[in-house]
Amino acid sequence: MLTITSVKQLREQVQKWKKQGLVIGFVPTMGNLHAGHLSLVDKAKQHADKVVVSIFVNPTQFGPNEDYETYPRTLDEDSEALQHHSVDLLFTPSVETMYGVGEEGISVRVPDRLTRMLCGITRPEHFDGVATVVSKLFNLVQPDIAVFGEKDFQQLVVIRHLVKDLAFPVDIVEHETVRETDGLAMSSRNNYLTEAQRQLAPRLQVALVELINQLKNSRSDEQLAINRMTDDLNQAGFEVEYVEIRRQSDLNVPEKGDNSLIALVAAKLGKTRLIDNCRFELE
Repeated sequence: MLTITSVKQLREQVQKWKKQGLVIGFVPTMGNLHAGHLSLVDKAKQHADKVVVSIFVNPTQFGPNEDYETYPRTLDEDSEALQHHSVDLLFTPSVETMYGVGEEGISVRVPDRLTRMLCGITRPEHFDGVATVVSKLFNLVQPDIAVFGEKDFQQLVVIRHLVKDLAFPVDIVEHETVRETDGLAMSSRNNYLTEAQRQLAPRLQVALVELINQLKNSRSDEQLAINRMTDDLNQAGFEVEYVEIRRQSDLNVPEKGDNSLIALVAAKLGKTRLIDNCRFELE
Protein backbone atom coordinates (compact mmCIF):
# COMPACT_ATOMS: atom_id res chain seq x y z
CA MET A 1 0.00 0.00 0.00
CA LEU A 2 1.28 3.43 -0.95
CA THR A 3 0.95 6.13 1.69
CA ILE A 4 0.98 9.62 0.20
CA THR A 5 0.64 13.07 1.73
CA SER A 6 1.31 15.35 -1.25
CA VAL A 7 -1.15 16.33 -3.96
CA LYS A 8 1.52 16.02 -6.67
CA GLN A 9 2.34 12.40 -5.82
CA LEU A 10 -1.33 11.51 -5.47
CA ARG A 11 -2.21 12.88 -8.88
CA GLU A 12 0.79 11.26 -10.54
CA GLN A 13 -0.13 7.83 -9.19
CA VAL A 14 -3.83 8.09 -10.00
CA GLN A 15 -3.10 9.31 -13.54
CA LYS A 16 -0.71 6.39 -14.01
CA TRP A 17 -3.52 3.98 -13.14
CA LYS A 18 -6.02 5.79 -15.32
CA LYS A 19 -3.67 5.59 -18.32
CA GLN A 20 -3.72 1.82 -17.78
CA GLY A 21 -7.51 1.89 -18.06
CA LEU A 22 -8.07 1.00 -14.41
CA VAL A 23 -11.21 1.99 -12.49
CA ILE A 24 -10.47 4.07 -9.38
CA GLY A 25 -12.56 3.60 -6.24
CA PHE A 26 -12.48 6.03 -3.33
CA VAL A 27 -13.47 5.89 0.34
CA PRO A 28 -13.10 9.18 2.25
CA THR A 29 -12.77 8.81 6.04
CA MET A 30 -11.71 10.72 9.13
CA GLY A 31 -9.80 7.72 10.43
CA ASN A 32 -10.20 5.82 13.71
CA LEU A 33 -11.38 3.03 11.45
CA HIS A 34 -13.77 0.30 12.54
CA ALA A 35 -15.44 -2.61 10.73
CA GLY A 36 -17.99 -0.25 9.20
CA HIS A 37 -15.28 1.76 7.44
CA LEU A 38 -13.54 -1.40 6.30
CA SER A 39 -16.78 -2.72 4.82
CA LEU A 40 -16.86 0.43 2.66
CA VAL A 41 -13.37 -0.46 1.46
CA ASP A 42 -14.49 -3.99 0.60
CA LYS A 43 -17.46 -2.55 -1.27
CA ALA A 44 -15.16 -0.28 -3.26
CA LYS A 45 -12.99 -3.24 -4.19
CA GLN A 46 -16.07 -4.90 -5.72
CA HIS A 47 -16.51 -1.95 -8.08
CA ALA A 48 -12.96 -0.81 -8.82
CA ASP A 49 -9.52 -2.02 -9.86
CA LYS A 50 -7.66 0.30 -7.48
CA VAL A 51 -8.93 1.65 -4.17
CA VAL A 52 -7.85 4.95 -2.60
CA VAL A 53 -8.71 5.74 1.02
CA SER A 54 -8.25 9.17 2.55
CA ILE A 55 -7.83 9.89 6.24
CA PHE A 56 -8.42 13.53 7.08
CA VAL A 57 -10.09 14.96 10.18
CA ASN A 58 -11.85 17.86 8.47
CA PRO A 59 -12.03 20.96 10.69
CA THR A 60 -14.70 22.71 8.61
CA GLN A 61 -17.40 20.15 9.45
CA PHE A 62 -17.01 20.54 13.21
CA GLY A 63 -18.96 23.19 15.10
CA PRO A 64 -17.32 25.47 17.71
CA ASN A 65 -18.40 23.28 20.64
CA GLU A 66 -17.76 19.92 18.98
CA ASP A 67 -14.95 17.41 19.29
CA TYR A 68 -12.46 18.37 16.57
CA GLU A 69 -9.49 18.61 18.93
CA THR A 70 -10.32 15.38 20.76
CA TYR A 71 -11.53 13.35 17.77
CA PRO A 72 -9.54 10.08 17.93
CA ARG A 73 -6.58 9.97 15.57
CA THR A 74 -5.14 6.46 15.15
CA LEU A 75 -3.17 6.60 11.91
CA ASP A 76 -0.79 3.70 12.62
CA GLU A 77 -3.61 1.29 13.50
CA ASP A 78 -5.71 2.54 10.59
CA SER A 79 -2.86 2.06 8.14
CA GLU A 80 -2.33 -1.51 9.31
CA ALA A 81 -6.03 -2.32 8.94
CA LEU A 82 -6.15 -0.86 5.42
CA GLN A 83 -3.14 -2.93 4.39
CA HIS A 84 -4.95 -6.06 5.58
CA HIS A 85 -7.85 -5.07 3.30
CA SER A 86 -5.50 -4.63 0.32
CA VAL A 87 -6.02 -0.89 -0.14
CA ASP A 88 -3.80 0.42 -2.91
CA LEU A 89 -3.24 4.01 -1.78
CA LEU A 90 -3.74 5.84 1.51
CA PHE A 91 -3.92 9.64 1.21
CA THR A 92 -3.26 11.50 4.47
CA PRO A 93 -3.16 15.24 3.72
CA SER A 94 -2.50 17.93 6.29
CA VAL A 95 -4.92 20.76 7.02
CA GLU A 96 -2.50 23.08 5.21
CA THR A 97 -2.57 20.84 2.12
CA MET A 98 -6.36 20.88 2.04
CA TYR A 99 -7.05 24.48 3.01
CA GLY A 100 -3.85 26.51 2.72
CA VAL A 101 -2.28 28.60 5.46
CA GLY A 102 -4.01 31.65 6.93
CA GLU A 103 -6.37 31.98 4.01
CA GLU A 104 -10.15 32.12 3.79
CA GLY A 105 -10.73 29.76 0.88
CA ILE A 106 -13.70 29.12 -1.34
CA SER A 107 -16.29 26.82 0.19
CA VAL A 108 -19.35 24.97 -1.03
CA ARG A 109 -22.74 25.99 0.33
CA VAL A 110 -25.47 23.34 0.45
CA PRO A 111 -29.04 24.57 -0.13
CA ASP A 112 -31.24 25.03 2.92
CA ARG A 113 -33.73 22.47 1.59
CA LEU A 114 -31.13 19.76 2.26
CA THR A 115 -29.68 21.04 5.51
CA ARG A 116 -32.16 23.10 7.52
CA MET A 117 -33.65 19.96 8.98
CA LEU A 118 -32.59 16.88 10.92
CA CYS A 119 -28.87 17.11 11.82
CA GLY A 120 -28.57 20.50 10.12
CA ILE A 121 -30.68 22.16 12.82
CA THR A 122 -28.09 21.69 15.57
CA ARG A 123 -25.08 21.51 13.22
CA PRO A 124 -25.80 24.42 10.83
CA GLU A 125 -22.34 24.57 9.19
CA HIS A 126 -21.67 20.84 9.16
CA PHE A 127 -22.89 19.92 5.70
CA ASP A 128 -21.20 22.90 4.05
CA GLY A 129 -17.96 21.60 5.54
CA VAL A 130 -18.68 18.08 4.32
CA ALA A 131 -19.55 19.27 0.82
CA THR A 132 -16.44 21.44 0.64
CA VAL A 133 -14.00 18.73 1.71
CA VAL A 134 -15.63 16.06 -0.47
CA SER A 135 -15.46 18.41 -3.46
CA LYS A 136 -11.76 18.99 -2.80
CA LEU A 137 -11.09 15.27 -2.39
CA PHE A 138 -13.01 14.39 -5.55
CA ASN A 139 -10.92 16.93 -7.48
CA LEU A 140 -7.69 15.57 -6.01
CA VAL A 141 -8.38 11.83 -6.32
CA GLN A 142 -10.60 11.98 -9.42
CA PRO A 143 -12.25 8.63 -8.64
CA ASP A 144 -14.67 6.79 -10.88
CA ILE A 145 -16.71 5.58 -7.92
CA ALA A 146 -16.94 6.61 -4.27
CA VAL A 147 -18.53 4.67 -1.43
CA PHE A 148 -20.54 6.23 1.41
CA GLY A 149 -22.40 4.56 4.26
CA GLU A 150 -26.13 4.81 4.91
CA LYS A 151 -25.69 5.52 8.63
CA ASP A 152 -25.03 9.18 7.82
CA PHE A 153 -28.09 9.24 5.58
CA GLN A 154 -28.50 13.00 5.36
CA GLN A 155 -24.84 13.23 4.36
CA LEU A 156 -25.45 10.60 1.67
CA VAL A 157 -28.34 12.63 0.25
CA VAL A 158 -26.21 15.80 0.29
CA ILE A 159 -23.36 14.02 -1.53
CA ARG A 160 -25.71 12.70 -4.21
CA HIS A 161 -26.99 16.23 -4.83
CA LEU A 162 -23.44 17.59 -4.78
CA VAL A 163 -22.33 15.17 -7.49
CA LYS A 164 -25.40 15.92 -9.61
CA ASP A 165 -25.39 19.71 -9.22
CA LEU A 166 -21.62 20.19 -9.69
CA ALA A 167 -21.40 17.53 -12.43
CA PHE A 168 -18.70 15.42 -10.80
CA PRO A 169 -18.00 12.35 -13.00
CA VAL A 170 -18.26 10.07 -9.96
CA ASP A 171 -20.71 7.25 -9.33
CA ILE A 172 -21.86 7.19 -5.70
CA VAL A 173 -22.19 3.70 -4.25
CA GLU A 174 -24.06 3.44 -0.97
CA HIS A 175 -23.46 0.77 1.63
CA GLU A 176 -25.77 -0.41 4.37
CA THR A 177 -25.17 0.48 8.00
CA VAL A 178 -22.83 -1.92 9.76
CA ARG A 179 -23.88 -2.77 13.31
CA GLU A 180 -22.42 -4.29 16.43
CA THR A 181 -23.82 -7.67 17.46
CA ASP A 182 -26.31 -5.90 19.76
CA GLY A 183 -27.60 -3.66 16.97
CA LEU A 184 -25.76 -0.41 17.73
CA ALA A 185 -24.67 1.33 14.54
CA MET A 186 -20.87 1.39 14.37
CA SER A 187 -19.31 4.82 14.88
CA SER A 188 -15.95 6.15 16.01
CA ARG A 189 -17.81 8.25 18.57
CA ASN A 190 -19.08 5.10 20.29
CA ASN A 191 -15.66 5.06 21.96
CA TYR A 192 -16.77 8.07 24.01
CA LEU A 193 -19.53 6.07 25.74
CA THR A 194 -19.09 4.89 29.30
CA GLU A 195 -19.69 1.21 30.00
CA ALA A 196 -23.20 1.92 31.28
CA GLN A 197 -24.01 4.16 28.31
CA ARG A 198 -22.72 1.52 25.92
CA GLN A 199 -25.17 -0.98 27.41
CA LEU A 200 -28.02 1.46 26.89
CA ALA A 201 -27.08 2.71 23.40
CA PRO A 202 -28.59 -0.21 21.38
CA ARG A 203 -32.06 0.87 22.55
CA LEU A 204 -31.88 3.56 19.87
CA GLN A 205 -32.15 1.00 17.08
CA VAL A 206 -34.69 -1.09 19.01
CA ALA A 207 -36.90 1.98 19.35
CA LEU A 208 -36.64 2.73 15.62
CA VAL A 209 -37.72 -0.80 14.71
CA GLU A 210 -40.64 -0.63 17.14
CA LEU A 211 -41.71 2.71 15.65
CA ILE A 212 -41.64 1.32 12.12
CA ASN A 213 -43.60 -1.77 13.14
CA GLN A 214 -46.27 0.42 14.70
CA LEU A 215 -46.59 2.48 11.55
CA LYS A 216 -46.64 -0.55 9.26
CA ASN A 217 -48.81 -2.93 11.23
CA SER A 218 -51.42 -0.80 12.92
CA ARG A 219 -51.26 2.38 10.86
CA SER A 220 -50.78 4.23 14.12
CA ASP A 221 -50.94 7.98 14.19
CA GLU A 222 -47.41 8.97 13.12
CA GLN A 223 -46.92 11.91 15.46
CA LEU A 224 -48.35 10.01 18.41
CA ALA A 225 -45.95 7.11 17.76
CA ILE A 226 -43.01 9.52 17.42
CA ASN A 227 -43.92 11.26 20.66
CA ARG A 228 -44.15 7.93 22.45
CA MET A 229 -40.73 6.86 21.16
CA THR A 230 -39.22 10.22 22.14
CA ASP A 231 -40.65 10.03 25.66
CA ASP A 232 -39.48 6.44 26.12
CA LEU A 233 -35.92 7.27 25.05
CA ASN A 234 -35.76 10.39 27.20
CA GLN A 235 -36.98 8.45 30.22
CA ALA A 236 -34.35 5.77 29.55
CA GLY A 237 -31.56 8.36 29.77
CA PHE A 238 -31.20 9.69 26.23
CA GLU A 239 -31.57 13.35 25.29
CA VAL A 240 -33.51 13.10 22.05
CA GLU A 241 -32.71 15.71 19.41
CA TYR A 242 -35.19 14.50 16.80
CA VAL A 243 -37.22 11.55 15.61
CA GLU A 244 -38.50 11.96 12.06
CA ILE A 245 -40.16 10.03 9.24
CA ARG A 246 -39.01 11.25 5.83
CA ARG A 247 -38.95 10.23 2.18
CA GLN A 248 -35.95 8.11 1.28
CA SER A 249 -35.28 9.90 -2.00
CA ASP A 250 -34.82 13.47 -0.76
CA LEU A 251 -35.63 13.53 2.97
CA ASN A 252 -38.68 15.70 2.38
CA VAL A 253 -41.75 15.28 4.56
CA PRO A 254 -43.80 12.41 3.08
CA GLU A 255 -46.93 13.20 1.14
CA LYS A 256 -49.90 10.97 0.48
CA GLY A 257 -48.79 8.05 -1.68
CA ASP A 258 -45.13 8.18 -0.59
CA ASN A 259 -44.31 4.62 0.47
CA SER A 260 -40.49 4.48 0.42
CA LEU A 261 -39.73 6.04 3.79
CA ILE A 262 -36.98 6.25 6.36
CA ALA A 263 -37.12 6.70 10.12
CA LEU A 264 -34.27 8.78 11.55
CA VAL A 265 -33.19 9.58 15.08
CA ALA A 266 -30.49 11.66 16.75
CA ALA A 267 -29.96 11.64 20.50
CA LYS A 268 -27.27 12.39 23.03
CA LEU A 269 -26.20 9.86 25.59
CA GLY A 270 -24.14 11.82 28.05
CA LYS A 271 -21.86 13.93 25.86
CA THR A 272 -21.95 11.51 22.93
CA ARG A 273 -24.23 12.29 20.00
CA LEU A 274 -25.64 9.19 18.30
CA ILE A 275 -27.56 8.92 15.04
CA ASP A 276 -29.34 6.02 13.39
CA ASN A 277 -31.93 5.30 10.73
CA CYS A 278 -33.95 2.48 9.20
CA ARG A 279 -35.52 2.39 5.76
CA PHE A 280 -38.96 0.88 5.30
CA GLU A 281 -41.77 0.48 2.79
CA LEU A 282 -45.47 1.06 3.33
CA GLU A 283 -47.84 -1.11 1.32
